Amino acid sequence: MTQRCYYEILGVARTCSEGELKSAFRKAAMQHHPDRNPGDAEAEVRFKECNEAYSILSDAQKRAAYDRYGHVGVGTGGGGGGFGGGGFQDAGDIFSEVFGDVFGEMFGGGGRRSGGPQRGQDLRYDLAISLEQAFTGAEVQIVVPSTQTCEVCEGAGAKPGTQPTACQTCGGHGRVRATQGFFSIERACPRCGGQGRIITDPCRACHGAGQVRKERTLSVRIPAGVDDGARIRLAGEGDAGARNGPRGDLYIFLSVAAHDLFTRDGLDLHCEVPVEMWRAVLGGEIEAPAMCQEGLTEGDADACKVRIKVPEGAQGGDVVRVRGKGLPSLRGRERGDLHVHLRVETPVKLTTRQKELMRELAESWADAEHQHHPRHGSFFDKAKRFWSDVIGKAESASI
Repeated sequence: MTQRCYYEILGVARTCSEGELKSAFRKAAMQHHPDRNPGDAEAEVRFKECNEAYSILSDAQKRAAYDRYGHVGVGTGGGGGGFGGGGFQDAGDIFSEVFGDVFGEMFGGGGRRSGGPQRGQDLRYDLAISLEQAFTGAEVQIVVPSTQTCEVCEGAGAKPGTQPTACQTCGGHGRVRATQGFFSIERACPRCGGQGRIITDPCRACHGAGQVRKERTLSVRIPAGVDDGARIRLAGEGDAGARNGPRGDLYIFLSVAAHDLFTRDGLDLHCEVPVEMWRAVLGGEIEAPAMCQEGLTEGDADACKVRIKVPEGAQGGDVVRVRGKGLPSLRGRERGDLHVHLRVETPVKLTTRQKELMRELAESWADAEHQHHPRHGSFFDKAKRFWSDVIGKAESASI
């Protein structure tokens, strides 16, 4: 067909690698492809030259013969070998081979059969747990709906005693090839759906699917110290794979429910405890709740309590920290702290006598208000400066 040097046609050196050769062919083939150059006879000739050159140079034995003997060594010296003789590949096959990795995903995987075992789908399960379960860890039972291999046909999909037959359209390969011009595209067989087989007598239990939908009860171990949004993976507990393929995985996403008493900040716990006004003034001890495991008996109630000291003159919002009473770390021996926030409570429904005593106390404080209420004095000193600044600016603006 041509006496031009094959290396010259593709624009590569004689020492080029296989990768360089394929890259050069891609570039040249795309440049001269007839679809990109309609009605251009010269472009069609160049495209055929590129295919001929690549069909020779991509074959190690033919390339060696060509390097040693030239066109005569590969049977193209007479000028009429073309694509029909001389052992050339079909132009469509060459194009599919070289561009398969580019268009493979677009057209179904580049020849990969789909009739073999396939891995099952991964599943997600959302599980809500209590803060107590996150604190101590727990083992819980969950019910997960998933696909299972049909026990009647053992996943074959055919009625017991029968066998699927090979699809006559694709010859059992599950793929068919369509050729148009210089393109050769492979896709799933439309008759068998890429399975490569036809079930003429389906299993009554699974209706030919080879799988059935069932609920399974699984035991899940929740580690102590787990946080909201954590994920637990159970390998092989997802959907069953098709045609006896491996099972998928089950991913359990945890959410820790809000607690009536505690809020969480990492490994630390925070709790608000009301304190009587007189105890805040005089100081003393109070019992505060502490996190403990679920299911304790009444005799174990002390495990859920902690005694803390309220300092004399405690203010609302003061925090008492109890070390080691927070949550455990998932890794290591670290443990968080419990932060008890004191909320000084004003008494209500006082008796007449109690009110008289409060008035007497108020009168005794009147002469030394800032001494007894340091925050009160500091706040109103700042407020007076603020009011003075605002009034001063207003008077200056009015002049």
